[in-house]
Amino acid sequence: MSDKAPRGVRLVIALVGRRNAGKSSLINALTGQDTAIVSDTPGTTTDPVAKPYELLPLGPVTFYDTAGLDDQGELGGLRVKATRKILYRSDVAVVVLGEDGLTGYEQALIETIRELDIPYIVAWNKADLRAPGANPIPAEAAAPVLEVSATDGRNVDRLKQAIIDAAPPEYRQERLIVGDLINEGDSVLCVVPIDLAAPKGRLILPQVQVLREILDCDAMGTIIKEREIQAALEGFNRKPALVISDSQVIMSVAGDVPDDIPLTTFSTLFARYKGDLDRLVQGASAIDRLQDGDLVLIGEACSHHDVADDIGRVKIPRWMSQYTGRDLRFEVYSGHDFPEDLEKFSLVVHCGACMLNRTEMLRRMAECARRNVPMTNYGVAISKVQGVLDRIIAPFFR
Repeated sequence: MSDKAPRGVRLVIALVGRRNAGKSSLINALTGQDTAIVSDTPGTTTDPVAKPYELLPLGPVTFYDTAGLDDQGELGGLRVKATRKILYRSDVAVVVLGEDGLTGYEQALIETIRELDIPYIVAWNKADLRAPGANPIPAEAAAPVLEVSATDGRNVDRLKQAIIDAAPPEYRQERLIVGDLINEGDSVLCVVPIDLAAPKGRLILPQVQVLREILDCDAMGTIIKEREIQAALEGFNRKPALVISDSQVIMSVAGDVPDDIPLTTFSTLFARYKGDLDRLVQGASAIDRLQDGDLVLIGEACSHHDVADDIGRVKIPRWMSQYTGRDLRFEVYSGHDFPEDLEKFSLVVHCGACMLNRTEMLRRMAECARRNVPMTNYGVAISKVQGVLDRIIAPFFR
């Protein structure tokens, strides 16, 4: 079911425009459900409303009904900021025009969308209120423009197809986490420590997704704790094709796994799956250039309760400080919050981004590059400071 798919693998489709353009009515028409509250009163939608949906052949998507970007006042400014956060991580945008058609306001909005390099469609809503041919379709949009009506369903199916056509190619071509590193019949050993940070009664999402992909490849996955590596290796009839470890124990695992067995980490797999592994590896080299007083951003894609030995808030700062011998400062941002004043940071260390879609992660990387701030990820950074990075990235360059 679409509402059970992990948030980070869904295509994000944002409906944006002015207040009372009919965005809420249109999202209801697209999903066939009364997801959003509809009213003639401008500004009815305050916070972004998410609707999971199965848009075939793309698969699970999330439609976002957003507050009008022309909202006013102090509270309106906060709503606009929330809408822009949604736009920042969107894969496709639908610019919804009201009865007035394309005005200077929508043109400015389209320019922002172009700067973010987001594919977009213009949906001129409320076609049922306009006489046929009363207004020309605006050519200035420089994108597909559809006259639609959320009220009578006019061209709603065509709008769905336009969204499918505008989706980035990667959503029409399945991306692999580990499937290109293994073959049918291979054995894969997954090392998963169970510590204070481990969620109660379950595995974390990257571990679940990797195990599922191993099965999809008709390979055999074995999952163990870090103390059981030798016994597990002795139990195999032949060497495993790959060992995948939690980054927190990679130094001890690297010592226990023979050099002739390929080894990587879950977080490094996700550095490639959700981002650009080459650039994140390059970013790790900035650790060697850190100086006393430098500020490092720790980026977490999910919000969670702090634990005594938290990976992002405790372990990584400790390991980086020990490795560099410098008096470093660290600042943590969680969830979809990402700082606007990136220039104050000397390095960004981001989690594996399992809760973000790839678009948002790549945009974060692009924004860091634009501000000349190096960026790496948890698994790559940990492997770097513990002296095993070359071995951890070797399976990707065989």
